Amino acid sequence: MKLASFSVKDPRLTQRNPPHQVPLVAASSFVFDSIEQGINIFDGVEAGHIYGRFGNPTVDAAADKIAQLEGFGGDFETYGLFCASGMAAISTVLLGLCETGDTILTQEDLYGGTSSLIDTLAPRGISRVTADLRDSERLEDKLAENEGFCIVYVETPSNPTLRCTDLDYLADLTHHYGALLIVDNTFATPVVQQPLLSGADIVIHSTTKYLNGHGTGVAGAIVCRDKDLLEQKFRPIYQLYGGSGNPWDAWLVLNGLKTLPLRMERHSRNAAAVTHYLLEHSRVKSVNYPGIPGHPDCSAIDKQMKLHGGMLSFELEGGIDQAKAFMNRLKFCTLTPTLGDVDSLVLHPATMSHRSIPREIRLRNGITDGLIRLSVGIEDVGDIIADLEQAIG
Repeated sequence: MKLASFSVKDPRLTQRNPPHQVPLVAASSFVFDSIEQGINIFDGVEAGHIYGRFGNPTVDAAADKIAQLEGFGGDFETYGLFCASGMAAISTVLLGLCETGDTILTQEDLYGGTSSLIDTLAPRGISRVTADLRDSERLEDKLAENEGFCIVYVETPSNPTLRCTDLDYLADLTHHYGALLIVDNTFATPVVQQPLLSGADIVIHSTTKYLNGHGTGVAGAIVCRDKDLLEQKFRPIYQLYGGSGNPWDAWLVLNGLKTLPLRMERHSRNAAAVTHYLLEHSRVKSVNYPGIPGHPDCSAIDKQMKLHGGMLSFELEGGIDQAKAFMNRLKFCTLTPTLGDVDSLVLHPATMSHRSIPREIRLRNGITDGLIRLSVGIEDVGDIIADLEQAIG
């Protein structure tokens, strides 16, 4: 008796009336109808999939959706790659663009993992220069004095002090000096701001955070406007270094994206209410949030951000000791090293996300030992504030 072939195509993936949800395609490789078709797909003459590390229908759907969101409203096409993590996305971009003798210009108040990654490029002859990317005069001096800049890399809002950089100005200046502008848009998401519309060349996400939104997977994404850049510089690194994402995480992100606008509106509204509460509290020393009236970066915020987001940070009177006591007393909010979930999450930057940054650099950029980062969730804001109240004591 002849056994049924395992290579029979699933009719749910080929029928004219496709499934409502993007299917989860859990496959390590893909079947060719003939050797000629296989050769054509390998050569790029015919569209199709080859091997899971090279691409997958579910993975490609997530990359395309994120790219569409980042480019929505623009008069250009966008192209994306869905990566194994946010760090895989950053690594792919840096390895694809930087060569021996190149210099990366970035900010000091950068996520610790990104900073450490850039440091690992030093043995390859790739150096780093830091500057306050909001200081136009000194920034232009930095760019003018070094012709080796290949990229300018910015987080805005920054992690964890929520400083915001004018992307229109930064893009113009970056391009004037022949470099590419890369923006980590994880904190904001394309619902809050779209860096490509401000002139950025490449956008990076840790989709683990807001795009997934539920803390159920680790992944990342790269989006750019230049198809040749993506295909020639990024895709070879993506495929050969093993930084490609997997279909399960892609499927989770695709489902998370369905509620992203609703969630970001609620995150922003709750964060604004929590910020107001903290600003009025006698035991709170300082608060960082883009929505605070008179924010020093209000010009950039008003121009490029449609909402103020769900991230804030604050410091209590009493420094590190009071911060530790506060975090240990939390009952409703969760102490964990991530952000962007529907739940309210607390992190201590000095000992967690930014522990690899030298203390003098942290302090110079407002990342004190007592600073607390809060990713405000979508729960009832009264419950969030009640927990903060009892934890502050």
